Amino acid sequence: MHGLSRLGNGGNRSVSVSPPSSPRFRHGRYKNFSGGGGAGGRGGKQSTADKIVFVLISTVFRRKGVLLFAPLLYISGMLLYMGSLGFDVVSLKNAVVVVHRRFPPGSVYRSPQVFQNLWPFMEAESNASQNALIATWNLKMHQGWKPCVNSIISKSGFSQLPKSNGFLIIEANGGLNQQRLSICDAVAVAWLLNATLVIPIFHLNSVWRDSSKFGDIFDEEFFIHALRNHVNVVRELPEDVLQRFDNNVSNIVNLRVKGWSSPAHYLQKVLPKLRAMGAVRIAPFSNRLAYSVPSNVQGLKCLSNFEALRFSEPIRTLADKMVERMVMNSFHTGGKYVSVHLRFEMDMVAFSCCEYDGGEEERREMDIARERSWRGKFRKRGRVIRPGANRVDGKCPLTPLEVGMMLRGMGFDNNTSVFVAAGNIYKAEKYMAPLKQMFPLLQTKDTLATSEELAPFKGHTSRLAALDYTVCLHSEVFVTTQGGNFPHFLMGHRRYLYGGHAKTIKPDKRKLALLFDSPHSRWETFKRQMKDMLRHSDVKGSELKKASGSVYTFPMPDCMCKQTEPVYDSSNTTERTSV
Repeated sequence: MHGLSRLGNGGNRSVSVSPPSSPRFRHGRYKNFSGGGGAGGRGGKQSTADKIVFVLISTVFRRKGVLLFAPLLYISGMLLYMGSLGFDVVSLKNAVVVVHRRFPPGSVYRSPQVFQNLWPFMEAESNASQNALIATWNLKMHQGWKPCVNSIISKSGFSQLPKSNGFLIIEANGGLNQQRLSICDAVAVAWLLNATLVIPIFHLNSVWRDSSKFGDIFDEEFFIHALRNHVNVVRELPEDVLQRFDNNVSNIVNLRVKGWSSPAHYLQKVLPKLRAMGAVRIAPFSNRLAYSVPSNVQGLKCLSNFEALRFSEPIRTLADKMVERMVMNSFHTGGKYVSVHLRFEMDMVAFSCCEYDGGEEERREMDIARERSWRGKFRKRGRVIRPGANRVDGKCPLTPLEVGMMLRGMGFDNNTSVFVAAGNIYKAEKYMAPLKQMFPLLQTKDTLATSEELAPFKGHTSRLAALDYTVCLHSEVFVTTQGGNFPHFLMGHRRYLYGGHAKTIKPDKRKLALLFDSPHSRWETFKRQMKDMLRHSDVKGSELKKASGSVYTFPMPDCMCKQTEPVYDSSNTTERTSV
């Protein structure tokens, strides 16, 4: 099972070349190698051996010269790519070359200038007769998928589980969806080990700063009931087991499991200790199970994520009200709305190491934010921050302005209801203004719910994220702008609920960087590029899981089955489903 590391045994040949002899002895040496009696002397020709030695020495010297310059050539090439040496020669005056700095295309934030140029054309197309939201997705004839988890899990339908090998305790860390990942992986591992899973402990994360317990975010009773035929789940350790560890969970051995461990590792390394001690603990448990696992294990992961995990009753009650309000506000488009996951909080902007239009003040604020949250990580020796290269490479968070221009270019007019899922937007008053200008019907959880309704959730980022998650889940169009666990889980959940199609716009940010760096772009050209991007998202909406992919994002084909007959979808609506 273990791969072997094979190292080639090739021998390195070396040629030992004697140093050239002193000039005073050369004449005599050539006499000895000359052809014929005493006719040698100074004018004699070199032998074949001398020529070979000379060629070898010359070749080695030339190769060493190349090797000496190779690092310099490589560094120069990288700097040119990253925009550090982008210069244009302008003129030659008085034997002096005059150069000016040239920024690589797409490396500078010029979106405000692009908007200033395109806004008159957007205004002219306001209140359009055909909103892209009416028919965003080409779903008229498609091969539909439907969930079939129970037929995949080999243990489904058991009326009674085998005797447990012991108790599994895990610690889930991170934000809402990182915790979700740990919970679902823990269910799969508990099934593998035939262990009883204790309701996961939530670690108080230094970034998220949320003290919520499992039951504050998820419905414990429903979770236990939904898994009853596959994995035994208990709220806490039985008293007799806890007494064996002096009534302290911390005394239970903590197994340090490596990230992305295979099922075989758990069976070979963890199971024997579980049987011997009756209880084991794995903390932290984030990303501790490989993506590539047998189909029945994938089925357990899907069952946990898409079926067993639903939000607690207080979250569901308010989230459902918020969805209903979004539908009512979307009467222009038949109750359909767009949701956007906007990652433009200060921490995200700081972590991306991108620059916008805030100048020295922005750079100072970002340095402070990076030091506050990641203490020294960005000041390590050898670490170079290249904002321009990050932008060209599509790694910069999209601003609200850029998201708005993209959607207007795709054909979503000013009658489109837009829900923005986000934390505290960096300089919100400045950056949100143009998005509201383009989409007056814009809503956030703070405008969609009253302050009284939100009061129990304030200070709990995971519970607030759960509200955002639900409203986004039921939108006709979901827009992801920066990646992360939130959009990855949401795209998979939408595929699972809506026939295999994610109904998600995933923009090509490298292409956007180039387009937003052209202040004089023509509106028709810009629209054509945006509609091509929308079509590409439509095609990728039903993407199947690859070997290295996550079943939480790509549930087909591991957890969904193709319907035998093509599905005709003329309404293009997103039905409500309880989560």
